[in-house]
Amino acid sequence: MSVLLAISPLILIFLLMTVWRRTADVAGLIGWAYTALLAATYFHTAWWVILVGSVAGIVASFPISLMVVTSIFQINVMEEAGAIRRLVVFMKTLVRDNRAAQVMLINVGAGTLLAALGATPVSILPPIMLSLGYSAFVAIALPAIGYDALCTYALLGVPVVVFADVAKGITGIEFTPAQVGLYFAQYMPVITSLIALSMLWLVGGWREVRRGWVVALLTGVTAGTIAIGMNVAGLPSLTGVVAGAGVVLVMLAYVRLRGDRLVDRSVLAEEDRTVERGMRLGLAVLPWILLVVFSALTNYAGFGLYDVLFKKLAMPVEIVPGRPERMRMLWQAYTWVLVATLIAIPFYRMGAARLAAAGRKTLRRAPRPAFAAAVYFAIAFVLNHSGKAPAPAGGPVGWVMDPAGLNMVKVVADASAGVFGQAYAGVAAFLGLLGGFISGSEASAIAMLSRLHFETMAQVFAGADPERLLRISLLVAAVSGIGGGLASVISPAKLQNAAAVIDKIGMESQVIRATAVIAVLMVLAAALMTFVFLARM
Repeated sequence: MSVLLAISPLILIFLLMTVWRRTADVAGLIGWAYTALLAATYFHTAWWVILVGSVAGIVASFPISLMVVTSIFQINVMEEAGAIRRLVVFMKTLVRDNRAAQVMLINVGAGTLLAALGATPVSILPPIMLSLGYSAFVAIALPAIGYDALCTYALLGVPVVVFADVAKGITGIEFTPAQVGLYFAQYMPVITSLIALSMLWLVGGWREVRRGWVVALLTGVTAGTIAIGMNVAGLPSLTGVVAGAGVVLVMLAYVRLRGDRLVDRSVLAEEDRTVERGMRLGLAVLPWILLVVFSALTNYAGFGLYDVLFKKLAMPVEIVPGRPERMRMLWQAYTWVLVATLIAIPFYRMGAARLAAAGRKTLRRAPRPAFAAAVYFAIAFVLNHSGKAPAPAGGPVGWVMDPAGLNMVKVVADASAGVFGQAYAGVAAFLGLLGGFISGSEASAIAMLSRLHFETMAQVFAGADPERLLRISLLVAAVSGIGGGLASVISPAKLQNAAAVIDKIGMESQVIRATAVIAVLMVLAAALMTFVFLARM
């Protein structure tokens, strides 16, 4: 009974989104209220712990929730300035003579690059795909699948940052994003290759796969190898940027070696040519150029800023007693997204009216996805601290387990260890897929599920060397995160966004039916890889 009740919040949120068709933010709010009530009653959690823990969860969500806000503001500014339209015109001209290379360049290369910089491929790429002659189905599906490629390193590596913070909260060990980023990166050559092959299958079935498999594998190996190299170099925040750019360059080189045209401007309408003349491409992407520069300066240890901004100016805020949340506001990506945008505004010469329009769009578009990101972190903190109450006066500082209380995470971990044993390492990937589906975010899935994975592995490998146990736990939690990222391809919110920008609302259900199989197969591949990695530990 305890196990069923402990997992019931996830079941409820899943049903709210799939059966009752509630949005992620509404489902999250209802899910939080239900989790809080359940924790207070059956699991004997003090209301003070629930409320304060929820606030701590919201604060812990800032790396993603505030990144959502600043990224939306940046995109709105670029839209109002005409920069996004200029980028779209440029991309329409690329690699018209080689369909496989074009698909990879736009949906893996540019898609990964856009996601890493805080833009949304599902909003930008579908119209481009449609203008290039692809079906509406393909125009919706491919940008959504492209979101999966190196999703861990989207938003300048926010999921990795969240993972490092969550892991520290569980283990007490300080991890840098680069240290934990490698656990994700080792999956990327295979996963990205599978994503690339899936794209070709959606475009033209097995015939297109046979024609373009070399291009697909070249794409996957390029992106995956760069991902590993960037984390080894200590620059996980720029992994998506460099990997995306690397795929673009490799595809252009491949096309050039084949003798195909790189750019075909004959496809541009007069309206497109007017846009082209109105703004230089370099000016259009100025905020992203600045953002890359700032990210390099603040993350590369050799420049000295990383030690100052990440370590010395951690800005700890103690909400949960004895468990300070490190804000690092001068290092976080959302700060530099805002700075890059503000610097670019004078160069756009957009005027007060357009700037005000960008602000109004942000106020309209940002609150709900930002709240959705925050509320799932709040749920995670309630789950993690369930069964606790403030320590009695004169006792230790902090929260202690109530004599009658049960921790929801531990209850599920005990059951999982007994049922699955070492096979749980593979199950974790599918739990991540579920977590990513219901939360709409890999980072939120990481926040919700990581403690469960650590607790379960501690029981399954109870006799293991502590260092080996730590590596195993990090690996299993990481593959769960990858599963959460792969949920993008079946995310109702992302697919609906893609369908909306090409006026095909309703087609997303058709896309989900096709891409759900792809998502499950990719998660299965990640699970199997996990067992291979475990055998080497």
